[in-house]
Amino acid sequence: MYLNLLLLAQEAAHGAAEAQREGFDAGSTIIEHVSNSPIDHPLIHLPHIFGIDFSVTKHVFMLWLVAAIVFVLVTFTVRRYLKQDRLIPSGFMNALEAVVEFIRDSIVQPNVGRKWVLTWSPLILTFFFFILTANAMGLIPLFDFVGMLDRFVIHSSPETFLYKVIHGGTTATANFNVTAALATVTFGAIILAGSLAHGFVQHWKNLVPHGLNPVLYVILIPIEVIGMFVRPFALTMRLAANMTGGHIAILAILSFVFLFTEMFKSHIAGIGVGFLVSMPLAVAISALEIIVVLVQAYVFTLLTAVFIGMAIHVHH
Repeated sequence: MYLNLLLLAQEAAHGAAEAQREGFDAGSTIIEHVSNSPIDHPLIHLPHIFGIDFSVTKHVFMLWLVAAIVFVLVTFTVRRYLKQDRLIPSGFMNALEAVVEFIRDSIVQPNVGRKWVLTWSPLILTFFFFILTANAMGLIPLFDFVGMLDRFVIHSSPETFLYKVIHGGTTATANFNVTAALATVTFGAIILAGSLAHGFVQHWKNLVPHGLNPVLYVILIPIEVIGMFVRPFALTMRLAANMTGGHIAILAILSFVFLFTEMFKSHIAGIGVGFLVSMPLAVAISALEIIVVLVQAYVFTLLTAVFIGMAIHVHH
């Protein structure tokens, strides 16, 4: 994130020159660093199909990158372990096995039961590793470093892929479309789990208790139907909002450097605020973000397991 400080300074100077010194626009700079690629400037243009633009944006690219990293890293680690003669894992495989066993035994099994633990563990594990990696990628200033090289050394044109890829946010899970897609998978898994455990028709009957006064069903059925959609909506908002909020807070604090520089017409004031206020606060929030990265991946997988378990083990 500290490379963002250099990029913010460069963009502030560049924007001021082009806008005839209108001043540093913290809002637009922050949004540009956390948002997706502009709709009219995607990384790869693709045609519209049924009215849907399938062009590849920055967050789509990050989804592909995260999926590739998780697939290659886990596949390589497991295959290398299977080729060894010893049964006791070591290194990264030891950590991977510990995480898998923790999620299976402490999250999935207590919620879905021993009968269904092997059925739903792969989905829950996929959620955890994918979300954790996507969250962590947002903390690595890879594209910020590339952007700094482009600003000082490469000087790529706006039409190039490199110029487009350094603009926009790197945290795909900060995009509500991404988290909504993940929550939709959870929504489908809940229905599938209930249908497998009780049958499709009985699953929908299990939404409300049996043997009640018919008048109560007029109230309970709409509430339960709304609750079905509230669960994935909560998953969507919680993950995206937490991942977006931390990055906005860090960038806003770093923007104090340029805001105070303009306010007092002195670079010394900006540098002083940077060292005394912006940098310590940014370090503290970055440390908190490391915890949030892990907690949000854990919470999403835990709630998914809980919701699936509620469909399997019906309790009213």
